[in-house]
Amino acid sequence: MKKIILVLAIFLLGINTNAQVNEKELLDKNVTAALKLEDTTNVGWKRSGNIVFLFNQSAFNNDWLGGGTANMAGNLGLNYDFNYKAGKIVLDNKIIGSYGLTKLKGQDMTKSDDRLEFTSLLGKKAGEGYWYYSFFLNFKTQMDSGFKKVTFTNDNGTPLILGDDFSDSMNVKTSHFFSPAYLQAGPGMLWKKSDNLKVNIAPATSRLIYVHDHFTEFGSAFGVEQGKSSRFEFGAAINGYYKLNLMENISMENILNLYSNYLDKPQNVDIDYQMNLVMKINKYISTNVAFQALYDDNARGAFQIREVFGLGVNYGF
Repeated sequence: MKKIILVLAIFLLGINTNAQVNEKELLDKNVTAALKLEDTTNVGWKRSGNIVFLFNQSAFNNDWLGGGTANMAGNLGLNYDFNYKAGKIVLDNKIIGSYGLTKLKGQDMTKSDDRLEFTSLLGKKAGEGYWYYSFFLNFKTQMDSGFKKVTFTNDNGTPLILGDDFSDSMNVKTSHFFSPAYLQAGPGMLWKKSDNLKVNIAPATSRLIYVHDHFTEFGSAFGVEQGKSSRFEFGAAINGYYKLNLMENISMENILNLYSNYLDKPQNVDIDYQMNLVMKINKYISTNVAFQALYDDNARGAFQIREVFGLGVNYGF
């Protein structure tokens, strides 16, 4: 579309400046110039990204009768792309990282967000259309420990009363850095119309899930069997990316990853959908919404939902 608009603009300018030139010759010259201009501007590295800090806070004095709990929350996020293009070769790289903490009055500080993900996609042009032969690599983990509160119960399910000196519940560590860690890689075909719209299909994808063996000492964790520290899978992966401007200063980024393991229950497709909505107020201030929905029956037989919303300080580079 951009190529067509550029060609038409040059073509109309040529008509106004020299109406005596043959129309067909002028069009051919302008098409050639437009193609050269596009090749020049798109060759080499193209980098873009932003760092955003979101902050939320609520406070109530002792005389407030409407209810509520004072709280503070902060979230730091990074979204960075560095892509390369030369001739028939394209290399797309993306780093996504975020970390957040929440503090409720009278309670310990807890983690509200934690993710680290790197994706690299190499493609070589296949013909004259939008298709490329491709190879992709994806790695994701987290940066800090995760906990869940476990309540001690009797055999009939009622909570145990352990006395004043003991708690009837405790926080149990369920994850930490590199536990779990997911690594996917495989060849495939990439359909890429632009940096903002692409789909990669990889029917022969290997996936390795790693978790420290202290999480599997008494049972399985994240699909890794009891007593083991890793799990190998082989299946098909589909990765889609679409970024659009809903209106001026409002952009939406959509990332969809699907995976089916041929070796174990291939009908149970793992789903990872991410949406990042940025509503810019000015160059440095924006309202951000991050939404993620995960489904992995090896980890949990239900959708895991994450949502972060807030007013933030934004720095683009």
